[in-house]
Amino acid sequence: MVQFTISVTDNKTKVILEFMKNLSFVNKIEQHNSDESFIIPQNHIDIVRERVKETEENPDRLLDWDDVKDKKIYIL
Repeated sequence: MVQFTISVTDNKTKVILEFMKNLSFVNKIEQHNSDESFIIPQNHIDIVRERVKETEENPDRLLDWDDVKDKKIYIL
């Protein structure tokens, strides 16, 4: 199955929903407001905060971009 995301102007929402409901191959329709699409899940926020904390506690663990940008580095 393939999923698509489309943006529709507010005044055409009903039209596009009715159209999609009439397509036999459409299995599921979910409607989201545009501001909802930018919600960051709490677990992602926690991961980033933990990484920032680790970096602040041990900045030497990072590589300098100018030193590595042209090198192929494989980290296992």
